[in-house]
Amino acid sequence: MKAWQLQGFGRENLVLADVPDPRPGPSEVLIRVGAVSLNYRDKLVAEGLYNPDVIFPMTQVADTVGEIVEVGRDVTRMATGDRVLTQYATRWIDGEPDGDEVVHTLGSTIQGGLAEYLVLDESAVVKAPKYMSDEEAATLPVAALTAWFSLVTRGRLSAGQTVVLQGTGGVSLFGLQIAHALGARTIVTSSSDEKLERVRALGATETVNYARTPDWEKEVLSLTDGKGADHILEVVGGESLAQSLTAVKPGGRITVIGILDGFMSEIPIFTLLRKQAVIQGVVTGPRRVFEEMNEALERLRIRPVIDAVYAFEDALKAYEHLYRGAFGKVVIRVRK
Repeated sequence: MKAWQLQGFGRENLVLADVPDPRPGPSEVLIRVGAVSLNYRDKLVAEGLYNPDVIFPMTQVADTVGEIVEVGRDVTRMATGDRVLTQYATRWIDGEPDGDEVVHTLGSTIQGGLAEYLVLDESAVVKAPKYMSDEEAATLPVAALTAWFSLVTRGRLSAGQTVVLQGTGGVSLFGLQIAHALGARTIVTSSSDEKLERVRALGATETVNYARTPDWEKEVLSLTDGKGADHILEVVGGESLAQSLTAVKPGGRITVIGILDGFMSEIPIFTLLRKQAVIQGVVTGPRRVFEEMNEALERLRIRPVIDAVYAFEDALKAYEHLYRGAFGKVVIRVRK
């Protein structure tokens, strides 16, 4: 079969290769891949910043949807013909994290989904929402689950609360759509007026252009009558975390997801103490929550925002799109 493999760090080392067809073991399923979607994490893997100990060659990408075409003799959760999604943290089934969730992930320590076929243990897949196309469903494993786990599972989001979403990447747009669907007020930040116009069409209540208003946290306070936001999805990191602490309400929640602005942050401890805010890191969520989210999506009928869909043979162009930034998700259609 064909697979896009990273044969060394650097995007120039991502090549289309011929590899042996995989076969499922006793508890595994063989998936004919339909589509995959890219995440910022895929960029970090390619650059050696996510896992410096990648064993090459490594087939890339975690977010995968496809049809099960063969099952091992001990498989009971899934059946041939099921359309399934991959679980990002493949060993996180339920409960609290163990701290090694990012270790057992596709495209980093486990061969990924940017290939014609993929073998995984049946415990690491869930059924895809029926109303979504393959291209739409492929966007869910990381971005959607991260937003849902942050806002709904951990954050207990309720109607009338205020949520701040940073930028227009996959997690932020899913956060916007989920918050809007559940009746929350949303404030979206971006440096692009064109993108802010597009998020308003998706239901954003307020928008802030941080290029014109670099002290965006003060604008959030102004828009909330000085109270601050109930929830902030912090996808930037670096200096942004201190701004989020200013913008959050007393007792509010900041979920740290991204590191776009760096791996280190400094925050004013007195402000943290005074506000008694919760700062929590999130790496997607467990399989149980993934299944709960998919059931909710069937009711809410949220349509993922896809910036572009590329053909399998054009995967390098998809990565170029990821590197320059996207409004929503970049998808690669594997099965024609």
